[in-house]
Amino acid sequence: MPPDTTPAAEATPVAGPDAGRDGERLLRHPGLIGFLGARGLSQFANQMQVVAVGWQVYALTHSALALGLVGLAQFVPTALLVFVSGQVVDRFDRRRIASVCQGIAALATLALAVASFRGALTPGLIYGLVALLGAARAFEGPSVQALLPALVPARLFPRAAALAASLQQTVTILGPAAGGLLYGLGGGFVYALCAACFAAAALAMRRVRLEQAPKPRDKVTLAAVFGGLSFIRSQPAILGAISLDLFAVLLGGATAMLPIFAQDILGAGPWGLGLLRAAPAMGALAVSLLLARYPIRRRAGACMFAAVIVFGAATVVFGLSRSVPLSVLALAVLGGADVVSVVVRQTLVQLHTPDALRGRVAAVHLLFVGTSNQLGEFESGVLAALVGAVPAVVLGGVGTLLVAAAWMRLFPALRRLDRFEAA
Repeated sequence: MPPDTTPAAEATPVAGPDAGRDGERLLRHPGLIGFLGARGLSQFANQMQVVAVGWQVYALTHSALALGLVGLAQFVPTALLVFVSGQVVDRFDRRRIASVCQGIAALATLALAVASFRGALTPGLIYGLVALLGAARAFEGPSVQALLPALVPARLFPRAAALAASLQQTVTILGPAAGGLLYGLGGGFVYALCAACFAAAALAMRRVRLEQAPKPRDKVTLAAVFGGLSFIRSQPAILGAISLDLFAVLLGGATAMLPIFAQDILGAGPWGLGLLRAAPAMGALAVSLLLARYPIRRRAGACMFAAVIVFGAATVVFGLSRSVPLSVLALAVLGGADVVSVVVRQTLVQLHTPDALRGRVAAVHLLFVGTSNQLGEFESGVLAALVGAVPAVVLGGVGTLLVAAAWMRLFPALRRLDRFEAA
């Protein structure tokens, strides 16, 4: 997130004649390169682990509810630790926090590997270790988000943010695909590779060099602990954008049901699950590259609402599809629409969050994201257990469309938002 003094025009990456020179300058900042390497390894491992866990849980239980419980196991630690993690990230070395969390993730996935190789992996053990991974991410996520602005000068931050976003979408494509393909060798092999990637990320993160010294922090008070939540509540457009994304993905998220669709509905194996997992990131990467070249400059609020409507419609199409190509296309469209919402939401937050609050705001922000993604998986699993996977996904897409209509009335500041600086 850039400092408050960053001009609004720099909030979203803009291609221009200096883009090549900016890229060269970015490569001269070893702290950024190390950070991106560590972050990429961690995200790659996480994406592979998600595929392996989903496939194994469904293979062990054949239960939609059991798949939903995976999301709940990840969400509960995030919700319980949100205010603690934000305060910790704003008061201690963010590099060390991220490194320790990645080390914990390496140990958790190593335990999954050992149990899998021994044939001792049970749903209860998976839930426990996934909860440990969720607790680690509750601290890693805010620390990584808050760390990036200290790695490059402010004038290069938009390019650094664009590079980080592109890397994230790339590993979100490659990770599920690799996890699905390597699962043919066994779940233990996938978990072992994940553990190695997490360990390498932890080592790389410890060697990241900062270019901007951390600023002195205020003493801990009750108001300081809840500072991130208070800040978001004071910004109507930001609150509207975050809550819209939360409820849209909470209702419309179909990712928890992908193992069911891959195996029972589309007749594909682990490779099909990997392809379905990667499809949203394919669409997101294409749209993120388009937005880097043609950033959102006007009618930002309208763009976000339009993206949420497309997201809901694509979810309905995916739920009704019986063809692998059509399902992949629907998920790609869904991912492309989601990234527009993400760009609007993150740009609003980046433009208006002071550095001293970044960890706490990022923690609350990630709680909203975790609620929509992980609690959404639980909601999808419960609903699918009651009415079936297909009706659950279709009803979720319809619910997303209704939420978009309601939020247009509830948050007129977001609906009327034109330029980002108007927030």
